[in-house]
Amino acid sequence: MPKKLLWIINPLAGKASIGQHALACIDTFVKAGWDVTVYTTQSAGDARRAARERAGEFSRIVCSGGDGTLGEVTAGLMDAGSPVPLGYIPAGTTNDFAASLGLPKSPALAAQIAAGDCLAPLDIGRFGERYFTYVAAFGLFTEVSYTTPQPVKNWLGRAAYLIKGIKSLSQVKAYRLHVEAPEVQLDGEFVLGMVTNSTSVGGFKGLPHVANAEMDDGLFEVMLLRRAESLLDLQTTLNDLTSDGQSNSRLFVHFKAPWVQFSGETETAWTLDGEFGGSVRTAAIENLHGAVTFLVPPEKGRERLESPS
Repeated sequence: MPKKLLWIINPLAGKASIGQHALACIDTFVKAGWDVTVYTTQSAGDARRAARERAGEFSRIVCSGGDGTLGEVTAGLMDAGSPVPLGYIPAGTTNDFAASLGLPKSPALAAQIAAGDCLAPLDIGRFGERYFTYVAAFGLFTEVSYTTPQPVKNWLGRAAYLIKGIKSLSQVKAYRLHVEAPEVQLDGEFVLGMVTNSTSVGGFKGLPHVANAEMDDGLFEVMLLRRAESLLDLQTTLNDLTSDGQSNSRLFVHFKAPWVQFSGETETAWTLDGEFGGSVRTAAIENLHGAVTFLVPPEKGRERLESPS
């Protein structure tokens, strides 16, 4: 009996080139014994709805798009309480989650992994009533991903993030927050905060807080950046943000935690997996350990699926 696979595609992601590779990917799925259904998303939120409503019909779901599309599909599986394994064929601008998993950039090669049997239960973040796969963030640079028009992202790629991010330096805003986590109590003015489960953020690897991140340890990597008081502090901090994981700036705060809560007197705007996550005064963020099982390269696999049905 054929195994049923749902392939959810965001046709506008990245440079909208996934269509050029669709036939080869489908052929890979069919050769691996999968009966393939293709669904192209029609609007924001559609990938989440499709995953939530149709997860019960399939023994595997694969998605193609950027990190935002992956976040939607993951959220849909969480909504449905579905244990269906999830494959990912990256087709976005930065593809941080794919880079962290070691997925190939070639859609054909990524399809082979998505059609395979190497599995890894990975951690998922919960932000209030929402979910994210690899990052919840606020402050400096974080609005770039959802305020940069898609055509600009397609044209410039990662440079789009750099260009708009650099422009934001002249309008740095500090957020006065109380931060609480197990064995952590902090108060301060922060210009950037990231709660991550990834080794790459915004296309940059080796950021000070994610250099040794594990995606299945039940812990987030939390990084906070205090407001700079001088141009020298700012320069040191910017150097660290593009370093090889070494942090020399006294403004960085790093820690690992299974949950963290941010509270402020005013609302703070958050981004979740590169999409706008809302503005809140209190952000409660929880690590859901091993909540979603992903198809991964053999060297990343924790188990094998012997006979999917």
